[in-house]
Amino acid sequence: MPSTKTLREGSTPKRAAILAAARELFLANGFDRSSVDAVAARAGVSKRTVYDYFGDKRTLLQAVVDTVGESLVATIRRILDDTLTDVADLTETADLEDVLVAFSMRIATDMLGSAEYATLQRLVRTQAGSVPEGGENALADTPDEALAERFAAFAEAGLLDVPDARLAADQFIALTFNVPLNRYGSANAAEDSRVRPLVVEGVRTFLRAYRAG
Repeated sequence: MPSTKTLREGSTPKRAAILAAARELFLANGFDRSSVDAVAARAGVSKRTVYDYFGDKRTLLQAVVDTVGESLVATIRRILDDTLTDVADLTETADLEDVLVAFSMRIATDMLGSAEYATLQRLVRTQAGSVPEGGENALADTPDEALAERFAAFAEAGLLDVPDARLAADQFIALTFNVPLNRYGSANAAEDSRVRPLVVEGVRTFLRAYRAG
């Protein structure tokens, strides 16, 4: 069971060093073979400091997963801001198709093709069962909700008809990214040219369902 004692926020540089050391060791050696002593030594802190900041090794693993997830959420928000903000410039759904494809392809390359995403996948896949049950993941809802906000704005502009913006966001993600993931085992367009045609068709299918009028 994770420790229930009150944890220290502590020094930001020390906390970052512990997380970086834990990430490297968990990826290189696996969770079970990475000791708190080894994490402390690599981070240049005492073993007591690791326990004071994170409580136990499983909670430390969750913190590593959350940190990687937060980095990916920041990437998604940046892509949203780069591609889906200029609602006033969109005059018809053909323009909307272009920006939705541009957004999706940026996600499929900049995010799904990133080292951070590969790290998250490896951590979750290889350390399954070690992450505390019910542990929060920064990727769980935030990207879907941010995309839903953009779809609501498109609806207000008369471009989409979305009675439930969050449902529309979930369906968009399923159509654009889950299809290549299920078919090819990856939606990383940076490494697989087969992804783009499926993403484009997913966008078009979404617009056939949600196009205003």
